[in-house]
Amino acid sequence: MNDQKIVVITGASSGIGADMARMVASKGWTPVLMARSFDKLEHLRNEIKNDYKTTAHSFQLDIQDKKNIEAVFNQVQHEVGAIDVLINNAGYGIFDYFEDAKMEDIEGMFNTNVLGLMACTKAVLPEMIKQKSGHIINVASQAAKLATVKGSVYAATKHAVLGFANSLRMEVKDHGIYVTTVNPGPIQTNFFTIADKSGQYENNIAKWMLQPSEVATRVVSAIDKPVREINLPGWMEAGSKLYQLMPAIVERLGKKAFRQK
Repeated sequence: MNDQKIVVITGASSGIGADMARMVASKGWTPVLMARSFDKLEHLRNEIKNDYKTTAHSFQLDIQDKKNIEAVFNQVQHEVGAIDVLINNAGYGIFDYFEDAKMEDIEGMFNTNVLGLMACTKAVLPEMIKQKSGHIINVASQAAKLATVKGSVYAATKHAVLGFANSLRMEVKDHGIYVTTVNPGPIQTNFFTIADKSGQYENNIAKWMLQPSEVATRVVSAIDKPVREINLPGWMEAGSKLYQLMPAIVERLGKKAFRQK
């Protein structure tokens, strides 16, 4: 893989996306920032330029607009260069009992978390195959392995991301392309301002939440490596593995924990 990497990060305007962009810049690589909020991207781009003395690029992207995705990625490849790393970080969740979930919210989560992620991947794959190198990093969730009450739709989208990544990894291995899935537990970001408007879930799990910088560090440190999965925190991944072996028992014993929302 190229030493002077061009690293595209979707959902880069805040949270782990912004932290990953800073860490990419600190390595002397070129972060390409994408999100809907162009003002925030520009602020981050200028911060990176001043703090790390390196070039960053910002592009406004609507992850639910497939034509916009195609146009923006074509622009990046034309103006910046061939993309070495794609970090599919954009995503959101809304926690509801399924009977109360609105179809527009269900469609929105799938359009962003799954179809938008796939469209971004499709946009970079031909060039990566051509250059016989690349790394696609998909930010999923521990919800991809361990579903909980009021998380049915969000968990379904992350299950889809995990399944997609596992298949894609086998398809592109012979082309020298890595595929990594990142499965973090709850992170202390603005994710919960949309997902949990009541604030109840965030309050219940506050002491267990990951810091964005912790997740970002693990992801960026894996860019040069053929890492299959990044799972954190460790205790939650252990619970996920146990759940795969004994789902009924874990659901029964963990009934209270699974209803924190």
